Amino acid sequence: MESSRLIPISALQHYAFCPRQCALIHNEQIWAENYLTAHGQLLHQRVDGGEPETRKGVRYERGVVVSASLLGLTGKLDLLEKELSSGKLTPVEYKRGRPKKGDCDSVQLCAQVLCLEEMTGQGITEGALWYWQTRKREVVPINDALRKRTLGLLDSIKQLFSQQQTPKAVHGKHCKACSLVDICNPLINQHDQSSHYVAGLFKLDTKNMDDNK
Repeated sequence: MESSRLIPISALQHYAFCPRQCALIHNEQIWAENYLTAHGQLLHQRVDGGEPETRKGVRYERGVVVSASLLGLTGKLDLLEKELSSGKLTPVEYKRGRPKKGDCDSVQLCAQVLCLEEMTGQGITEGALWYWQTRKREVVPINDALRKRTLGLLDSIKQLFSQQQTPKAVHGKHCKACSLVDICNPLINQHDQSSHYVAGLFKLDTKNMDDNK
């Protein structure tokens, strides 16, 4: 991988959800739609397509492109709120489902904050996640633990992209929500014994050759 290649912010969310999914999407350029992803795309198009506006002392900018060359990150914010009185910035990420048990959404939001901080020089202490199914906005503190987690994932992704290797499938409950499950075939790949079978054949051939000497 070229050192100048910027990591898409979405890759952090994909990697936190499943490293194999991240490799399939970003290394192998494989993508598949299902109902969940299609509905998510429509939601993001609706949010990103809105015009900038100011209400009650807050400026709302949609579809804001961000980039952090020092970190090696780039992406697009669904919504950026700016308090006109203080200049405080708050990125808001829209999600179609419900809050997840894992931290993949928070990691994605933290990566957005890191980009904004590098671009503006302003410290940002929180962001927000808005979930379509619950119609609720959740404030996410951008604390040291989340920053460390996000930067650690970023390093892992850079290594993944550099090595150009796709991790083996690990089947779990999260697979049900993955649009790539039919391509990934986690159950088949996880129990694939073909490599052991081939290795056994080579050992058998070597043994026969030794016996015939």
